[in-house]
Amino acid sequence: MTTERGVRILAGTFVLVSLLLGAPGSPAFVNAHWLWLAVFVGANLFQSGFTRFCPAELILRKAGVGRAAVGEAQGTRPQQ
Repeated sequence: MTTERGVRILAGTFVLVSLLLGAPGSPAFVNAHWLWLAVFVGANLFQSGFTRFCPAELILRKAGVGRAAVGEAQGTRPQQ
């Protein structure tokens, strides 16, 4: 897995969990303040698109998740 895919998976998980816990119609509703987590994740993704700085990417790199290969970042895999 690459850090780019890891950030997408992590962000998607956080958004879904915050909706599960914060949406009043959800069976697992706890408190509407959980929706702020989705706002934070969205704002972080937005700013990282411009600044190329993402704290989640730094954490994943320190955890040992590798970067994408040149061809893999463009949707093609290098031949082995």
